[in-house]
Amino acid sequence: MEVQFREIDPFNCWIWLRSPDPLGQGERGYLETAFDSWFFLGKLGGFNAENLQTHEQEGVELSWMGYDSASADAALPALMHNMGPMEYQGCWARCWVDLGTSDAVALDVLINTLRQLSQEVVELEELLIGGLNDDWPVDDQGESLFDG
Repeated sequence: MEVQFREIDPFNCWIWLRSPDPLGQGERGYLETAFDSWFFLGKLGGFNAENLQTHEQEGVELSWMGYDSASADAALPALMHNMGPMEYQGCWARCWVDLGTSDAVALDVLINTLRQLSQEVVELEELLIGGLNDDWPVDDQGESLFDG
């Protein structure tokens, strides 16, 4: 799966996926479950690079590691705000997301997840993060998806 980053507005970000053939209902279900799971973790603050205590112990034994709750409490919140529904057109799928204050680690987790999904379940040829596609215009949605 080829991964490309384009212009990214974290508060109005489109994520585009291209598969070799249009996705069937089962494949769509896997993809949507992956995105929903990723979003719920982000909505709950899971992608906060300011508090990666176990990751920072890299190369060190994690057994009996002391977790610093005061440090975790001092970290600024890193929360995703909103995500739109997955949309499909031909071989393309797209999803709008407001990454909010979540850190870029969120995108790494999504990329890793989609790479594995592509290897195991749903073949994905391309992942585009940010920007727009000329052949599939978007309405001026952004936050208006969830207003009202």
